[in-house]
Amino acid sequence: MSITANRGVISAIVAYLMWGFLPIYWKLLRQAGALEILSHRVFWSLFFLLLFMLLTGRNSTFRSELRVLVQDRRRVSGVLVATVLITLNWLIYIWAVNASRIVETSLGYYINPLVNVLLGVALLNEKLSHRQYFAVGLAAVGVLNLTLNFGVFPWVAISLALTFGLYGLCKKLLGLSPITGIAVETLLISPAALAYLFALEIQNTGVFGWAHPVPTCLFIGAGVVTALPMVLFANAANRLPLSLLGFIQYLSPSIALLTGVFLYHEPFTAAHALSFGLIWLALLLFSRR
Repeated sequence: MSITANRGVISAIVAYLMWGFLPIYWKLLRQAGALEILSHRVFWSLFFLLLFMLLTGRNSTFRSELRVLVQDRRRVSGVLVATVLITLNWLIYIWAVNASRIVETSLGYYINPLVNVLLGVALLNEKLSHRQYFAVGLAAVGVLNLTLNFGVFPWVAISLALTFGLYGLCKKLLGLSPITGIAVETLLISPAALAYLFALEIQNTGVFGWAHPVPTCLFIGAGVVTALPMVLFANAANRLPLSLLGFIQYLSPSIALLTGVFLYHEPFTAAHALSFGLIWLALLLFSRR
């Protein structure tokens, strides 16, 4: 493997490790509400992304991409849709983690590649083999098994998979670089995030400031743990084939699953094992050449 590819693998592994351990980070902030955590995540992500682009000389690239973007109404509409999708995805994920549903979030990101495939078939007229259709069916049986055994539709998992899948589709159609894309999205949602944070401060119900030093540091750090994996992922995507990147992506939900079960003692029953087993088998079948 070349030096370039090696660096890409390292970047991808570190990015997915950081995403995999994110539940632990959000758990440290559970005294705050999901909306407060989300608002800080949005604002500080924008801050660190702009700082990164300034320090690395990418601010001119960002400005030029932005100028091209605002001249195309369809792309502007696409960015607005992507912004709503990633905001919903982040909010559901943060809420679910602090509602002790980490295992279900991991299920969402395991089935996300299969959702991407279905979106490709439905919206981009992509073709699947019989084996791949069978794999998607297996995953559907896994989700149905959880629903029947617990009497509750796993909406967290499905919502995460759908919002992230549709977000990925928007990004593919928009053609923006990953860093510029997330910077524009956080820029668009930042006014609402700041308005919410100011409202909390006026009501004296927020947990940011001198009176709350630990949450304050963690809120600021939320920008780093959001922006840094994005930068690393962008680096990896430019250096690695998609097949290898697709394999490494399962590191993140695997870590989240283990974290939920062994660190936070969330339930993992025989029904969970059967459903996850069916989904893992589906992923294995689907990824076979």
